[in-house]
Amino acid sequence: MWTGLISHPECLGHAPPPGHPESVDRLRAVLRGLESDAFQDLTRLEAPLATQADLLRAHSAAHVEAVTGRFAQLAQEDRYVHLDVDTVMSAGSVEAALRGAGAVVAAVDEIRAGRLRNAFCAVRPPGHHAERNRAMGFCLFNNIAIGAFHARAAHGYRRVAVVDFDVHHGNGTQDMFFGDADAFYASTHQAPFYPGTGYAGERGVAGNVVNVPLAAGTGSEGFRAAYKNEILPALDRFAPDFVFISAGFDAHRDDPLAELELTESDFSWVTAAICEVARARSGARVVSVLEGGYDLDALARSAAAHVRSLMEA
Repeated sequence: MWTGLISHPECLGHAPPPGHPESVDRLRAVLRGLESDAFQDLTRLEAPLATQADLLRAHSAAHVEAVTGRFAQLAQEDRYVHLDVDTVMSAGSVEAALRGAGAVVAAVDEIRAGRLRNAFCAVRPPGHHAERNRAMGFCLFNNIAIGAFHARAAHGYRRVAVVDFDVHHGNGTQDMFFGDADAFYASTHQAPFYPGTGYAGERGVAGNVVNVPLAAGTGSEGFRAAYKNEILPALDRFAPDFVFISAGFDAHRDDPLAELELTESDFSWVTAAICEVARARSGARVVSVLEGGYDLDALARSAAAHVRSLMEA
């Protein structure tokens, strides 16, 4: 069995205005970083479109209709539609978002079928800020929650877990998991910082949420300690049937939007550590999904280090 790389050219069709951090070049940089001979054994697959049923496992019908209907039509007519101060739709945004969510659904199906061991979904727009009823923080649909709920509904993986090392707290994923004792969410993130959620006291309905806020400038030692001392033991105790990773690389020291001062070696380390728990608890089933990362060179290096760890898991 192999590691999968799931993406689609239409994910480049989501095109915010010039100067927007969540640019088309982000995905191009990630894919370039995975072109070398070191990645020749990746199983490369094209993402299908998520179905309405897939979306409705995570989002309300009103939200799905607004994004795929009313806002999509406005984007066709007016070029850009601002859903909030920094979340923008263009003419190609809906298909990109459907491919992004569809990639995670397909990754789950491929692992269930035994054709992959784990997978990285190189997609955009990102997803972890999207709430059940609202797009926000560059995100239209919550790709990783859609995939996790698909794993449960379609394949019976009851206990699903998301570990999120993006520099921003995944408020959308937490919102969807908070009241679900069989859904685990853990996050390291810079705080205080956008979106203003993710306090350590936010614990979920059954202790199923673990937040470790980190101060600006924390660096590798504090980041790794958060995983060794809190997140990895909690993930192990939860004993997930399927593990998902919100893989944001904007905690890198070169990233222009944050100051956690990590390096690509930290992303490699944490990926291997999460996969070790997954190997013991969930048959090594891991799906990783691209979230943030806004320095293109650092993003490419970090994604490559992350995927190498998946391949070695």
